Amino acid sequence: MTTLKTLAAVLAIAAAPIAFAAGAMDGMDMKAPASSSKASHPVPAEIRKIDAQAGKVTLKHGPIENLGMPAMTMAFPVKDRASLSRFKEGDAVLVTFGKIGGSPTVLEMQRK
Repeated sequence: MTTLKTLAAVLAIAAAPIAFAAGAMDGMDMKAPASSSKASHPVPAEIRKIDAQAGKVTLKHGPIENLGMPAMTMAFPVKDRASLSRFKEGDAVLVTFGKIGGSPTVLEMQRK
């Protein structure tokens, strides 16, 4: 009988952290961060550089709310590399951004 009591005590002690962790997660908000769940809106930008071979465009852009990024100048990969041939450096554009493979990416770009 002592062995059975000892086994029960060991199991109770071993299960306590699991029960505590499960209870602690009840109050946690498991939703995606707000920045990734916001709808993407076109962002005004100016094309500073086009690297068609690498499939990237450098943009001076306004704040990108759906990605939580402030206004800055940065290079981005472009989802449709072929679309880069329709633009030139200095063009004023409206850009829709999203994430592909976890990286901020130009999903769509059109002249203003």
